[in-house]
Amino acid sequence: MSKLDGLKETVNSWQDLNSRINNLLEIDELLQQEQDESLSKELEQDKEKLVKDFEAVEIKTKLSGKHDMNNAIVSIHAGAGGTESCDWAQMLVRMYSRWAENKGFSFDTIDILDGDEAGIKSITFIVGGKYAYGLLQAEIGVHRLVRISPFDANKRRHTSFASVDVIPEVDDDIDIVIDEKDLRIDTYRSTGAGGQHVNTTDSAVRITHLPTNIVVQSQTERSQIKNKATAMKLLKAKLYEFEQEKLRESYEKHYDEKGLIAWGSQIRSYVFMPYQLVKDHRTDYETSQVDKVMDGDIDSFISAYLNWKLESKNK
Repeated sequence: MSKLDGLKETVNSWQDLNSRINNLLEIDELLQQEQDESLSKELEQDKEKLVKDFEAVEIKTKLSGKHDMNNAIVSIHAGAGGTESCDWAQMLVRMYSRWAENKGFSFDTIDILDGDEAGIKSITFIVGGKYAYGLLQAEIGVHRLVRISPFDANKRRHTSFASVDVIPEVDDDIDIVIDEKDLRIDTYRSTGAGGQHVNTTDSAVRITHLPTNIVVQSQTERSQIKNKATAMKLLKAKLYEFEQEKLRESYEKHYDEKGLIAWGSQIRSYVFMPYQLVKDHRTDYETSQVDKVMDGDIDSFISAYLNWKLESKNK
C-alpha cells in the first residue's frame, strides 16, 4: 500500500504540473491580446513557483534506491579545529534543521554531545519525511568551513571541518536478528550545558553490539525505557546498513567517502572570507549565496549530486 501511495503521488504531481502549465499558457495568450500589469506580475510569480515545484518532482524521479523513501538518520561529528569545528558542526545542524522545516519534515534529536566551550562535538538526529534519506545521502562526507573566527581575538582566518553520515531508518519488520548476549547495555546520566539535555537520573542508554563494535546511544528522553527503544532502533538501522554494505562489498567505501575529517578529504567547501562561495567538489556545482545555503537552501546541491551519481553509474 505504501508503494502504491508513492506511485499515485508521483502521477498526481505530474498531472498537477501539466494542468498548471496549461493554465499559465492560457493566461499568457490573454496578456498577448491585452496587457494587464497585475496579471502579468502574477504570471511571473506563478512561473517561478512552477519551475521550483517541477525541479522538486524531477529530483524524486532520480530516487529509485530501495530505501530512498525512508526517514534519514543523520550523524554529525566535529573534526580538526577544536572549538571552531564544534561551532561549525552546530551551524550544519541548523542548516539541516532549516532544510527539514522548509520541506515539512520532522527533526528529532536522538543524542548530542556539547563542545567544551561552544557548539557540539557530535549529534545524531532523525529527519522524518518521504524521500528524506534519498535526498540527504548527497550530504555524506566532510564539510569544510573557511571564515574569520569569532573565537579569535586577532580576527584571523580559520579552517574547520565536520563530517556528516546518513543512513536510512529501517522498518520495524525488517529481518535483522539481534542476540541479547551480543549486546552490552550501559546507562549513564545525560550530559549537556543545560535545558532539555539535562536529566537528573541515569536515563541515557548506550548499546554496544560486540560482534561488530557498533555503538549507539540515546539520551534526549527522560525515560530509560524510551531511550533504550530509540537506541535499539538506531542499532537495527546501522546493522542493516552494515549487512547491505557487506553484500555490496563496499562497507569500507561508504566510510572512505567521508574520509578523514581534515584537509584534502572534503566533499564541499563553505567559504565566508575573503570571498563568499559554497562549492561541491564532486559535482563542481557552486553558488555565492552563502546565507541562503546556511538557511537550508541546499536542494540545488542535492540535485547536482543526484545527476552526478546517475552519470557516474552510466559511464
